[in-house]
Amino acid sequence: MSEREWEALCYGCARCCLLKLEDVDTRKIAYTDIACKLLDSGTCRCTDYKNRQRTVPDCIILSTKNVKSLNWMPATCAYRLVAEGKELAWWHPLISGDPNTVHQAGVSVRGRVIPEQRGDDPEDRIIDWVK
Repeated sequence: MSEREWEALCYGCARCCLLKLEDVDTRKIAYTDIACKLLDSGTCRCTDYKNRQRTVPDCIILSTKNVKSLNWMPATCAYRLVAEGKELAWWHPLISGDPNTVHQAGVSVRGRVIPEQRGDDPEDRIIDWVK
């Protein structure tokens, strides 16, 4: 898969850009509605994608080599689905032909997140709409 094809798998839900908490004993991931400081919550895209690791050093660059080991990737993530040999959902722009279907289907974080800079306690912001 070329880099361009790999990048096209991202459908812009921005769920991976949410602050996540991991239970040290169970390794269970809890998602919060706190978004990375680089996320544009209206477009669900990174505001500095090319240089994101300079600003957010723990931002993970997904690859075919690491995606299977990232237990925090949402079950709906196209990268995860492809790695698991599953089909993309109907709302994925590569299937629907429309980049807005991810938002219309309610899969994206658009309108559902707060900025990291607000300083809220992540434990008070745990959500259940990301699986």
